[in-house]
Amino acid sequence: MKTWSWKTFRSSLPSVAIVAASLAAFCAGGHFAAKALIESLQMRQLDELTDVVLRRSEVAVDFGAASIDEIVKVGNIGCAPTTLQAFRLRVYQRPGVKDVRLVNSDGSVICSAYSETLEFDKGWVSRSDMLFSHDVSLLLFRVEQFGADALGVMRDLGDGRSLVAILGINSYLFDIMPAELRARSKVMVNLANDQALGAFALDNVALGHPIDFVRRSARYPLQAMISVDRAALSGWNGQLYWPAMLLATALGLVFGLVLTRTRRVEGPLAELDRALANEQFRPYYQPTFHLKTGAILGCEVLARWIRDDGSVVPPLNFIPLSESSGRIRPMTWQILEQALRDLNAHLREHKDFKLSVNVVPSHLLDADFVPTLRRVVASAKVSARQVVLEITERDKLDDIARAAEVVRGLRDLGFRVAIDDVGVGHSGLSQLNALGATTMKIDKFFVDTITRDGSTTAIVEMLVRLARDLAMTVIAEGIETEEQLHALCACGVEEGQGYLVSPPVPIAKFAELVEIAQAKADIRTALDAPMVA
Repeated sequence: MKTWSWKTFRSSLPSVAIVAASLAAFCAGGHFAAKALIESLQMRQLDELTDVVLRRSEVAVDFGAASIDEIVKVGNIGCAPTTLQAFRLRVYQRPGVKDVRLVNSDGSVICSAYSETLEFDKGWVSRSDMLFSHDVSLLLFRVEQFGADALGVMRDLGDGRSLVAILGINSYLFDIMPAELRARSKVMVNLANDQALGAFALDNVALGHPIDFVRRSARYPLQAMISVDRAALSGWNGQLYWPAMLLATALGLVFGLVLTRTRRVEGPLAELDRALANEQFRPYYQPTFHLKTGAILGCEVLARWIRDDGSVVPPLNFIPLSESSGRIRPMTWQILEQALRDLNAHLREHKDFKLSVNVVPSHLLDADFVPTLRRVVASAKVSARQVVLEITERDKLDDIARAAEVVRGLRDLGFRVAIDDVGVGHSGLSQLNALGATTMKIDKFFVDTITRDGSTTAIVEMLVRLARDLAMTVIAEGIETEEQLHALCACGVEEGQGYLVSPPVPIAKFAELVEIAQAKADIRTALDAPMVA
């Protein structure tokens, strides 16, 4: 059964972070979007309500004007009882009309359908205080009365007289606010000169921070206004908020999961870059040993990709791509720096111990390779002669002269240079001398066949003689059996590496191998020492 581990948790953290960030972003966006949408709907509805108030006010004026026009159409306008009776009929037929009056053009009253209503007037305006409508023969003015103001609508008759309809401004025109806002709002209708005609508001309405919505009539000198306490809007029409947030959360979760999936499949180069950034490439160490004594003389440092969940990526799955893409360069420095930290104490104590690291030819020829190598090794405070640079022949050296120059410079600084995979690479044996390397590493192909093919023995013997002529050390790679070891010894090979002693292992296991080898060497030394009487 799969167990939860800290590495598993760490490996899942980037995906969790992506999903969490996506959720946070979508929720934040959903919050602001929902608030903006709700506010937009609120503003639109309040605009529409203000427009309703204005339309109701215009309809009231239309009724008054229609009453006047019907009286004019009948004719015989005057103050006779029968005429006033006709006036009263029009008042009865129009509920919003309180009175009809015949006035002089200057506004002074001649007679009224209900003369007793004149007693409720606080005052009567002159014509100069009246406001013209779009139809210039129709004028509007406020009639101040006890109890409530009224609206006067006056139509000129053309004979020095005018008819006036007195309209009551009733609360039904204004009581249109939603229940959530009634106690925190005020609805008003004014004339264009800001004279108030009527308003609706509950008692003790306090508008701390009001927001106003105004509509002006294109036909009459009227304007409607609604004032709402801004704080009251937060609790109105909020039904859309949580559905919007739920949708935003779902979208954020889906988007985050898509991102994590995209992150996983975005490509091997992106994975390599993340592994480099997270320092997931670790050095593994394979001992280099003396074939006859078994003493560990050094090690080759090999890159292994260890994911955060502990899984190991095989070298063939990332080394070729790293080399072709140029990622091998930062990987090499990362591996070398870590190896120098891991083995620092042992290198400083054992001056003959050699640490080998692989370098591709293209990296070797970089202009900054030698300065960077010097800086990395110097910062570790180890001797340059303990560092061996293995140049593989599997990649072609396009510029032998330039490579030989770099190798000479490295040797002058104390570094050792090995040619890896000798016998199966691109360059011929004649180029070994041209490069000036200090070590020849015989490829595993010859080690595998040395016990089965006599021609292989001849080739290995020839390589050993060539190495001696060039003053080079010979190391055989991939030794897996005692038979192979004895055959190599018979050919004159003195050093090797392979699974016979150990596969590439982490630093802790390598330290154990070194300690065991040292203990065996101490025992051998003690047994070989002469007996003292």
